[in-house]
Amino acid sequence: MPELQIIGGSASNFVWVCRIACAEKGVPYTHVGALPHSPEVDAIHPFGKIPVMRHGDVTLCESRAICLYIDRAFAGPPLLPTDAAAAAGIEQWVSIVCTTIDPLWVRRYLGAYIVPGTPDKSPNRAAIDAVLPLMEPQFKVMDQKVARTGHVVGDSFTLADAYLLPIVHYMGKFPESAELLRRFDNLGAFYERHIKRKSVADAVPTEMPGPRR
Repeated sequence: MPELQIIGGSASNFVWVCRIACAEKGVPYTHVGALPHSPEVDAIHPFGKIPVMRHGDVTLCESRAICLYIDRAFAGPPLLPTDAAAAAGIEQWVSIVCTTIDPLWVRRYLGAYIVPGTPDKSPNRAAIDAVLPLMEPQFKVMDQKVARTGHVVGDSFTLADAYLLPIVHYMGKFPESAELLRRFDNLGAFYERHIKRKSVADAVPTEMPGPRR
């Protein structure tokens, strides 16, 4: 059987999600570190983004497509339930994390630290101060979402948790977002609980996110 490769820098939250999915499914894989727009990434993603996947003749980009392939192509515990309503509930929150949480918390807030665009490369305080009032209501929503069971959806670990967890990991690394985590302690408890999960812990990045390209 050909080797499954997850390609992209380990600091990417979406690369991390794909690696969690492989571990949860019990699928052997090789992680190939690569930057956006590197030749191996450009060969698969039309816009040079990570992650991308290679499995024999099958190549895919975009984390959700990769996770779907991992779930459908391999035996093992399903990543999505067969019940339509339950599966849609998970997909709903994966979409919310990807289209609402990630753009604000990662692309705008973390981006103001890691690719600040300032002359001396110091944090972009104007951008940080502008995004913080928008982040707080979202922290409140997600804090309430995980309050009852410690999971985003239902009472067991799902792809919705896998998509949120790497983002929360990075929130603990920067001052304003770390303070928000201390205030919204259900979200903090969600992180402390699931960061110990083997599929998550085995793929914790050793470096911080680098420049977005």
